[in-house]
Amino acid sequence: MEIIDAIFLGIIQGLTEFLPVSSSGHLELGKAILGESKMPAEGLMFTVVVHFATALSTIIVFRKDIGEILAGLFKFQWNEETKFVAKIALSMIPAAIVGLVFEEELETLFGGQIIFVGCMLILTAVLLYMADKAKFTNQPVSFGQALIIGIAQAIAILPGISRSGATISTSVLLGIDKGKAARFSFLMVVPLILGKIAKDILGGELSMQTEGFGYLGAGFLAAFVSGIVACTWMIKLVKKSKLSYFSIYCLIVGVIAIIAGLYL
Repeated sequence: MEIIDAIFLGIIQGLTEFLPVSSSGHLELGKAILGESKMPAEGLMFTVVVHFATALSTIIVFRKDIGEILAGLFKFQWNEETKFVAKIALSMIPAAIVGLVFEEELETLFGGQIIFVGCMLILTAVLLYMADKAKFTNQPVSFGQALIIGIAQAIAILPGISRSGATISTSVLLGIDKGKAARFSFLMVVPLILGKIAKDILGGELSMQTEGFGYLGAGFLAAFVSGIVACTWMIKLVKKSKLSYFSIYCLIVGVIAIIAGLYL
């Protein structure tokens, strides 16, 4: 992989992890554009590195919130902070189960299935449109709603369904305050990303040659910087009900992906 390709894919990951347009779907489309020959044997390592970069960018953007949560946890009381962590933990269960039980089946969908990605992008477009038109979004996240949002996150493992789009849209449709929906959506994915990275490392699935440090570093920096920009921007867009723009984008890209898949 050339450094310019790593930067390109890193920017795609950083932007689409937070913008509701499906990072996994766009990475698959990006690989299709670059060609599979651009992806070396260390492709899994690259994926892990750019996902770690976006997790780190989330921590940076929400550093104040995370600090308050940790401070509340250290009080060893059943307070708002411990309740929030419990809700995050509850929301992780569906995705963890799906990832562990259906890992092999899911991997088959991440191999140039452009038509499938296009269909899922159109589904994402519908979700975003519905959320943008939702009203009465002023509730906090309850435990029951946290589980439902977690189910939406589990479904979003499919390439083409935006994780942030699915979780934020589900939250808003449940009547949750849009700002709180974005905060919960972005923070709930950090433990999952770090857990997946730990699983890959402990499972011995990662391999890297010395010459890979250049493109890995470039991809990490590109994903980290673009992730901070996208995360900050997305919070503002959700509060202002601007999801319809992304709905149109996902619809257009989804249709193009389906047409490309049929004729390529």
